[in-house]
This record gives sequence, C-alpha cells and structure tokens, in this order.
Amino acid sequence: MLRYDRSFVVNGSGDGMRVRHIGLIGVGAIGRNVVARLSSGVASSRFTILRRTLEESDAGSAMITQVANVEAMIAAAPDVVVEVAGHHALQELVPRILEAGISVIAASAGSLVQDDGEGSLAETLQSCAAKHGARLIVPAGAIGGLDYLAAVAPLDDLRIEYTSRKPPNAWLDELAERGLQEHQVEGELVLFEGSVAEAARLYPRNLNVAATIALTIGDAGRIRVRVVIDSRAAGNTHEIESISAAGRARFEFINAPAPSNPKTSMVTALSVAHCVEAFFVGRVSFPPGV
Repeated sequence: MLRYDRSFVVNGSGDGMRVRHIGLIGVGAIGRNVVARLSSGVASSRFTILRRTLEESDAGSAMITQVANVEAMIAAAPDVVVEVAGHHALQELVPRILEAGISVIAASAGSLVQDDGEGSLAETLQSCAAKHGARLIVPAGAIGGLDYLAAVAPLDDLRIEYTSRKPPNAWLDELAERGLQEHQVEGELVLFEGSVAEAARLYPRNLNVAATIALTIGDAGRIRVRVVIDSRAAGNTHEIESISAAGRARFEFINAPAPSNPKTSMVTALSVAHCVEAFFVGRVSFPPGV
C-alpha cells in the first residue's frame, strides 16, 4: 500500500518580500495561465522557463529567462519547479531536478501511478526527493474534497468509484478511431472501465484526477474508473463516490474547459497557481505532497 508524506511545504528563506524564483516546464495553456496569474499577484515573481525552442515573445521580459535544457534549469537554481508539460517530461526531467535538491510541483499525476519496474514512479520520486532534501508536490487539479478522502483512507472497507465525464469535443481523436464524429454521439458512450493505472496509461492527458485520488488515499487498487463521453455533459465533469464505514460521500465537479484546450479544465491552472502560492507561504495543500 502506498503512503505519502502529509507535512507542510515551507519556504525556508523566511523572507516574504524577496522575488520568488519559479521554474516552469511546459508552456501550453496551463503553463501560460500559471505565469499570468503568478505575475499579477502581490508578491513579485520571476520565471525560468524550459523550452526546446526559445520564443522571441518572452525574450524582452526582465522577469522571464528561457533555457533549452534541464541542466540550464538546474543551474538557474529556482526555488521550485512547476511541471505542466505532460507525462514524458515528468518521467524524464523531474528525477534530475529532484536529485539537484530542487522541489517540484508536478501536475501530470497520471505518471506517478505507473510502475517503473521498482514500484510506482511516485515511490521512486518520493525516495529521490527525500534523499536530496527536496519535495515532490501534487496540486489538487480539477477536483476538491481530498481532505475527506485522506481522512477515510485508513478504513479497510473504503471503495471509490470515479467517473470522468466530458462532452464529445474533448474526445475527437478517440471518436475518430471509432469511425464517429462529434455530432453522432447521443447520450453516453463509455470509453473505458477499469483500474487507475490502465486508465492513466491509455489516457495520460485526461486521467490525472484518478491518479490524484489514488495518491491521496494511498491505494490505487481501491478505485474503479469510468471514462464517459456524454453529449449532455455541461462541462468537464468529475464524479467521485466514496463508500466506507464512515458513510457514503459523493462529490461532483463540473468544470469549464480551458478556452484553448477542451480536454483541460480551466480550474487546473488555478489549482497549480494556488499550489505555488502555498509552497511559498508554508500552507498544506492537497493532495498532501506525495
């Protein structure tokens, strides 16, 4: 059974007035939104952004430095690195950053429940972080209620049903593989039923929520996942039902999609930015740091 550190994330400087130095891997819809929100806050922030191809649009900003590889990111020595680039980036780059003693806020939670041959990647990275004095932190992302799930996690009879329900325009590629177009979906079309690990493997860009729940309760085996395309869905919907000796709880989150990516909820970037803020002021965030 997986168990994770639930302690505080603390900025050791004790200097609330200094400029915060934030590393960023991933400059898609989520990454750009995170930068915009953290730049407009009360505290001053500067960013080191890892890009394979440098962009002129950021070249003139005094608060943004671009680097082309992970070695340059490590050499820049940010206070924390935010990963919003997807599963490959988490698997390939995050271990090296943790080995350098730099804490990471990892949004691509789906990778963390995958088996890397020596257990889950979460366990491997947790061990690496602890060894080098860093922290691996996972933002809540598109959902809430994780404090309740963490509280009932020790109960042996806990079972969780998680359903990801999104409108057809979030699954155009998957529909095309089945010879279907968006307008041909009427009502529900069940895309997947099964385990967290298999869901994350098949849909790595869409099942971070399932992985986040698994990391929170410490046991992916107690979660059943359904992925549903639903023409009646009002937005990206996450349904979580928890059944245990403590009672039955049901959470439903209907999130507006990000304007530039219908597979991503707008609230995800808000959650990542909130997690960064929590890192610097030393608050607990959920799921409680891997």
